[in-house]
Amino acid sequence: MRFALVGNQNCGKTTLFNQLTGSNQHVGNFPGVTVDSKSGTIRSRWGDEVVDLPGIYSLRPYSAEEIVTRDFILDGKPDGIINIVDATSIERNLYLTLQMIEMQVPMVLALNMMDEVRANGGSVDTRKLSELTGIPVVPISAVRNEGIAELAEIAHQTAAAGRRPEIYDFCPPGPVHRCIHAVTHVVEDHAQRQKMSARWAAMNVIEGNEDIVRRLELDDNERELCEHSVVEMERETGLDRYAAIAEMRYAFIEAACAQAVKKPEESRERRRSRRIDDVLTHRVLAIPIFLCIMLAVFWLTFDVVGAWLSDILALGIQRLAELTDRALTAYGINPVVHSLVLDGIFGGVGNVVSFLPVILVLFFFLSMLEDTGYMARVAFVMDKLLRKIGLSGKSIVPMLIGFGCTVPAVMATRTLTSNRDRRMTILLTPFMSCSAKIPIYSVFVAAFFPRYGALAMGGLYAFGILMGILVALVSRKTLFRGNPNPFVMELPNYRMPSLRSTFQLMWDKARDFLHRAFTVIFVASLVIWFLQTFDSRLNVVTDNSGSLLAMLGGWIAPLFGPLGFGDWRVSTSLLAGFMAKEAVVSTLGVLTGGGDLAALFSVPSAAGFLVFTLLYTPCVAAVAAIRRELESPWKSLGVMVMQCVLAWLCAFGVYRLALLF
Repeated sequence: MRFALVGNQNCGKTTLFNQLTGSNQHVGNFPGVTVDSKSGTIRSRWGDEVVDLPGIYSLRPYSAEEIVTRDFILDGKPDGIINIVDATSIERNLYLTLQMIEMQVPMVLALNMMDEVRANGGSVDTRKLSELTGIPVVPISAVRNEGIAELAEIAHQTAAAGRRPEIYDFCPPGPVHRCIHAVTHVVEDHAQRQKMSARWAAMNVIEGNEDIVRRLELDDNERELCEHSVVEMERETGLDRYAAIAEMRYAFIEAACAQAVKKPEESRERRRSRRIDDVLTHRVLAIPIFLCIMLAVFWLTFDVVGAWLSDILALGIQRLAELTDRALTAYGINPVVHSLVLDGIFGGVGNVVSFLPVILVLFFFLSMLEDTGYMARVAFVMDKLLRKIGLSGKSIVPMLIGFGCTVPAVMATRTLTSNRDRRMTILLTPFMSCSAKIPIYSVFVAAFFPRYGALAMGGLYAFGILMGILVALVSRKTLFRGNPNPFVMELPNYRMPSLRSTFQLMWDKARDFLHRAFTVIFVASLVIWFLQTFDSRLNVVTDNSGSLLAMLGGWIAPLFGPLGFGDWRVSTSLLAGFMAKEAVVSTLGVLTGGGDLAALFSVPSAAGFLVFTLLYTPCVAAVAAIRRELESPWKSLGVMVMQCVLAWLCAFGVYRLALLF
């Protein structure tokens, strides 16, 4: 059997997925963590499959994630649905439940966070709620792993028996009821041919969902009949079609909850969260507090914990390289192979791997902030500012993810409801400095700005954000005219961070980093070593300036002369950086033999180089993600060209300004 796991954002869906499958997907405490579907095998005697779909509030397709969920249920034909509901906010969560019941797919309702409801004096009569909704209801606590085995068993039995929801008409007699039945009668035959529920098809026709109307292939006469029924309903109720349908559903939900739910008192967690929010979301203090928190994170990462661990690892790699050097020399190995191992592998991959602790420490702090629920507050606080540049607060989520990696950040833009907002956020996301650039910053800051490490690092991140803001202001008046969509985001209670989730994220980042180091960066290092070792006749060169790499780098080096780093070795490293940003450091390590960067850069040109690497085109994986999301190779090429031109202009300005001082 295959099940769709569906629920609102922040209802514990990914936690339940982890408990069901034993998988270790990252669990976040703000919307946008699950931006695509993930699948796994349920740990039960049946071995069923479950697909974790994006968190949504409604099946009405406002955003890409709602379309993903709707289309999976409609076209993926799952054997059943596991609908997870937050029992502490049951009224809001049941709205999506009613919509899915109308689809007439076997379904079980997983009532999550029941431990919190009971702890605060509340209760839910699951048997009564099951009678009222016509589907099985199972109380669970995903965090505590309570009721998970029972849920898997009941879900399998429900799907195996093909037991569809027994109740699907939640509407009392009246104008809305008459409209729904009239439209259902018109679309019934069409819905059967498309293998969809007639009731659900009728609801979509009433709400004006053009995608479903096209699928039903209604003729003009049938469309007119349906529209006549809708207009009649609006006239009698005094409400538009959307409000009338929403009122009908919420009327049922309120009546059902009145019979089956004893509401809990305000929890200690809620009271504590409100007191904390009085400070962290304060009208004046919120943004200064956020900036101080991020500056503290950067200071601890780059000047204290991360730098210390990175120095230890670098020393270990250096000792290993020395031992390898002595062993190869004693063995009398061919000088070319000796150079390959020492200059190609240790000089390239080794330089990058030494910065693994810095990346892990940064993600440790970011994960802690995310798990507490603070990141959701950041989105709320930033909404007012982002609106001034033409975006809503929800855009901050992909941008924050962009500080880790641009690829998932671009994918996270699917959570935005407006196509305009989504494209504009994709354009700005690469300006958020990804973790792959940390090795570049660390090397250059340590070499040229050792007394101002945290300030230089924070300045680079701030400059990237500033450039993103300027680009947004220009784009708002040119490419992306119009206003952002309204911003809606719930603020979850503050919770203690999950160490398991935090260390899982760190492990994922370490695994991804090492995978890149020993695949893309390893290959890039070998290619760079080969090109700088041989000339055009494949003779070993005695001087790098006569190598193939010098010839290739020399073609583009003049472009960077005005920026203060016109050496062919620097331009070559920037080309390698298009494959993976970490390769910039590994390439320079190979080309300089691990030597001093002062031979290639002055302090002003190093400042310009940092700004250029901050702003120029992201890696090839990020470009591929941008192309996929924009659905246009030309638009993605335009993003690349725009970033390269902007990077050159800003680097030129910083270099010339630095020369004055």
